[in-house]
Amino acid sequence: MKMKITIAAILVLGFTALTAFAQKNEGLFWIRENGKYGYIDRTGKVVIAPQYENTMGFNEGLAATKSGGKYGFIDTKGVWVIKPQYDFTYIFMDGAAMVKVGKQSAWIDKSGKQIIAPQDFEDVALGFSEGRLAVKKGGKWGYIDKTGKLIVEPKFKKATKFEGGAAQVETEDGMHHWIDGGGKILWSQKKDDKKPAEKESHE
Repeated sequence: MKMKITIAAILVLGFTALTAFAQKNEGLFWIRENGKYGYIDRTGKVVIAPQYENTMGFNEGLAATKSGGKYGFIDTKGVWVIKPQYDFTYIFMDGAAMVKVGKQSAWIDKSGKQIIAPQDFEDVALGFSEGRLAVKKGGKWGYIDKTGKLIVEPKFKKATKFEGGAAQVETEDGMHHWIDGGGKILWSQKKDDKKPAEKESHE
């Protein structure tokens, strides 16, 4: 399955859609009351009172949350682990989260330490997977590692996250390819052959 959520997509879908995506098995679920967000547990008990302007659901133990017009991260007790200071953030994935510094994208770890300096990208994928992140530059998609180094030059029309050591990409000619972590093409598939095989009819 392909899955890539970009900044542009989130602006279209709204934060509620991202929240639904982000909530995994943390045991806490966002609620909204009088325009403010909080959390309940599996029994329906309110464990974090509604008080926030927005929240993206818990992922890897932290939730990107907005207060005072800025985003930071809270833990499952509602304590600010990373104080609200960013204009925008993504959720934590693979131990890192994107934060907006002006118009640039930077990445932080769970202590709030900046691990990738601010860079100019036209778009970025939701989060790291297997130490790789799809980024868009010059109208093309490529990949960076957790130091911010480009390990696969931007040259693809589309790019998905890495799973099991490989990612699927698409080139301008409509060809679909599987690449390894260094960008080496493992398999190329014609555009018309990308769909799963259909069951044969024996009527």
